[in-house]
Formats: sequence, C-alpha cells, structure tokens
Amino acid sequence: MTPAVKMLEKAGVAFQLASYEHDPRSPAYGEEAARALGLPPDEVFKTLLARLDDGRLAVAIVPVPCQLDLKALARAAGARKASLADPAEAERATGYVVGGISPLGQRKRLPTFLDESARRLETIHVSGGRRGLEIRLAPGDLARLTSAREAPLARR
Repeated sequence: MTPAVKMLEKAGVAFQLASYEHDPRSPAYGEEAARALGLPPDEVFKTLLARLDDGRLAVAIVPVPCQLDLKALARAAGARKASLADPAEAERATGYVVGGISPLGQRKRLPTFLDESARRLETIHVSGGRRGLEIRLAPGDLARLTSAREAPLARR
C-alpha cells in the first residue's frame, strides 16, 4: 500500500486502483499506463516537478499526450521562470521514484497545479505511487486533497 492510497483511504474519497505489468524498458510511463490499461490518453495525467526561479519546487499535473508549458506554470505559481526538476531532486521531495510519482501522499507538501482540462472529465487517472499502479478519482477530489489550483498548463 502506497502513501497515496493510504491518503485516499484516510480521507474517505471514492477511488479505484488499476495495476499493470510495468515494462522497465518503457521510456514514457504515462503512455505506457494508458496503453496497458486501455484508457484514453487524455484521461491519464502525469505528475511533473518543476523548480521555480525563486527556488521553490512545484507540482504540475497534465494529460499524458501533452507537454507541460513551463511559462504557464511559472505564471500560475507567481514566478518568472520554471524548469523541470532534476529526477533525483523530484524523488527526494516526493518520496516516490520517477515514473511512479503520485500527486498524492508526497513526502513534502508542495504548491500543486492541475491542468484546467481535468475539470471537463468525470474521473482522471494519476500514478498510485509506484510504476504500474494508477488511481482513478474525481478531479475535484484530487484538487481538494492536494490543494491544487487549476491553470492552463498543457501544450499539445
């Protein structure tokens, strides 16, 4: 049981788990999850960490087929610039390994931003805290539990 699942259980939030056999050769974890579980890629969201120019780390949650617009994230966070965090730094801050970073149950509470496209969906899938585990939940529950702010973060 991952910290993400424990957090959801403690909060009493409705969710479902889906697991699949992770292929260690897969370079794109989110795409792998969507394909393995037969999910529409726009309903699977990846969790990315960025370093803001003021030194803070921030969490961005965007649909798998999209790229994170770093300028949009910086604006949403009240910073001038943002860059993707170093993978080792992301793992230290969250307590999860890259490819299994969940926006839920992270070691440190970080400013979190959810792409506005999530509001159009009844449920979304995010990492469950390990490679090969996805959590299905309502985007509103995810936003509430992570204190996420919605922003236009995704670029096709």
